Amino acid sequence: MTPTPPLRADCTADSAGGLTFDVAAREGGDTAHLVLRRRDGDDEVGLPLVPVAEDRLRAALPSSVALPEGRWDAYARLADGEPLRLLPGVTDLSSLADRAPSGLLGHVAVRIPYATRRGNLTVRSWLRAPHAETDGPRPADGGLTVRGRVYGTELAPGAAYAELRRRPDAGGAGLRRLDVAADRTEFRLDVDYGTLEPGVWDLWLRPAGEAGPAVRVARLLDDVADKQPVFSFPRARVTTPHGALEAVPHYTWDNDLSVSVTAL
Repeated sequence: MTPTPPLRADCTADSAGGLTFDVAAREGGDTAHLVLRRRDGDDEVGLPLVPVAEDRLRAALPSSVALPEGRWDAYARLADGEPLRLLPGVTDLSSLADRAPSGLLGHVAVRIPYATRRGNLTVRSWLRAPHAETDGPRPADGGLTVRGRVYGTELAPGAAYAELRRRPDAGGAGLRRLDVAADRTEFRLDVDYGTLEPGVWDLWLRPAGEAGPAVRVARLLDDVADKQPVFSFPRARVTTPHGALEAVPHYTWDNDLSVSVTAL
């Protein structure tokens, strides 16, 4: 018996945050769906698969459909059969390279399809309200400079500031407050490694000051689903009251910006 070939889906992203899936299949009946299942949860989104050409079915995930933050595994349910795991086909993410949302909706929605380690199709989704987007950290003398823009809010003059929060698992919590140069939605801040203790420090922005929300600084508006293995930054060695330290900025598995500090 000839094995059934796996189903593949071509993915195209649009600048508004929507996705289109084209599945290579002859027919799916009247009940064909593309199914997205969220990992570590029971959430499921079903999108109708409709014929658009011979041997091709299409499903659309518009930006207006909320997709909570997380990783969503993609399946195709043809006719009344069991959902079949989809493999990635041709992926066009060119519209995400220079994406600049208006922020008028009060949130930023990002969906990036990618191939898992096992070669399956999964969609990484972010839904941030508001959102602080960095264009990447830049090395400075004994520290780094971070520039970026906020979406869904503005920076309050004289009130906005940033925070470096030390993760408790590093041996104790800590907090460093940083001044922010703000111009409506644009921000700039400097991190001095010499003021930090060993541990992992997460970068947050307080656009409205202490009374407003805390917004995680991240880089989401491009076509890279997992930045940690892709982007690397230079390490810096500094002498502090705590001894000689080595510090390096990095992206987390959620593409948030953090700084790791280790004792030498």
